[in-house]
Amino acid sequence: MDILDMGKRASEAKYALQALPAEKKNRALLKAADFLVQRSSAVLEANALDVKAGEEKGMHPGMVDRLRLSDERIKDMTEGLTSIAALPDCLHETMETFERSNGLQISKVRVPLGVIGIIYESRPNVTADAFGLCFKTGNAVILKGGSDALHSNMAIVKIIRAALDEEGITPDAIQLITDTDRETTTKFMKMNGYLDVLIPRGSAGLIRAVVENSTVPVIETGTGNCHIFVDESADYDKAVPIIINAKTQRIGVCNACESLVIHEKIKDTFLPLLAKALREKNVEMRGDEAVCAVITDCIPAEEEDFGREYLDYIISMKTVKSVEEAIAHINHYGTKHSEAIITENEAHAKLFKEGVDAACVYVNASTRFTDGFEFGFGAEIGISTQKLHARGPMGLKELTTYKYTIDGNGQIR
Repeated sequence: MDILDMGKRASEAKYALQALPAEKKNRALLKAADFLVQRSSAVLEANALDVKAGEEKGMHPGMVDRLRLSDERIKDMTEGLTSIAALPDCLHETMETFERSNGLQISKVRVPLGVIGIIYESRPNVTADAFGLCFKTGNAVILKGGSDALHSNMAIVKIIRAALDEEGITPDAIQLITDTDRETTTKFMKMNGYLDVLIPRGSAGLIRAVVENSTVPVIETGTGNCHIFVDESADYDKAVPIIINAKTQRIGVCNACESLVIHEKIKDTFLPLLAKALREKNVEMRGDEAVCAVITDCIPAEEEDFGREYLDYIISMKTVKSVEEAIAHINHYGTKHSEAIITENEAHAKLFKEGVDAACVYVNASTRFTDGFEFGFGAEIGISTQKLHARGPMGLKELTTYKYTIDGNGQIR
């Protein structure tokens, strides 16, 4: 199907979707979750084709990890849909109301964005998450996944559309672009008359291309060069497990820790403990001169190491003289995603939270919690690293806008 035809169908569907009662939307979400469980073998078979093709092409292990589905990950997808169904429906809620001196009653009411386009790479779970959040908020969605996950995405969308059809809801609530050529992607980014907003998810290159070439308004989701700063007052028993979790629990995600900043006063006592734990996880360490002097098998870091999103078992390390220097380093090299401090000093924690420019700032916790499901949003459409409209994990409310309704009794100006 031509993507302009898809745009027309989505534009027609959005008005039907925004009129759906909450109960009907929730039933459809639960039906989609049930169908994904019942037909999981079809999804896994399709995903196996994508994974095999990726490995044969020499795809990076971190990207293969993003691509791979399992029974557990399909279960996570379905739990995301059921969690979204259980959330309060924010659509049409009155955000505020006030009365003017002339008697006009003005209300600010939450409404859908309309038609949302999403361009993303790997991660087939995004397909289900995106549908759930967009559908719950009365938005139609057109998806443009990467060619590496095409079979997986087609299988998931087919199942969701079948569930919608069985519930008597237009399947055009979700559509998938299956053409993989660049010309189609470029055309998609310029569908102003049909798309209300475009959301890119994936590599820095993909996001930059969408931001620079789209004529449709873009919500920018960023890459994650996430830092953890170990302050001089840090509790080592907290610091080591937090860092290991943030770095190694799952390497191919944007909220994984890629860079460490360590107060120079604790380098001689803390770094040997950390290095031992990192070696056990086969993490390659790249550090500045002070770090290399303590950790003999640490590779000298290049300037570019401090700004890289590795998506691999590699971590950079930098020593600093103060919390202020740590904040300056993070603000220079960070991607405004997620940053953390490990400290027992409340003043330093406050300074860090106020001074670091990022969507999510943690004290004594892993950056891996920057996730819509972990925040209680049911799922997420992405992690916004920009400052207009939405920032951080984007749940239901971030996929809405508002309009004003005005009630009068004959007033004229």
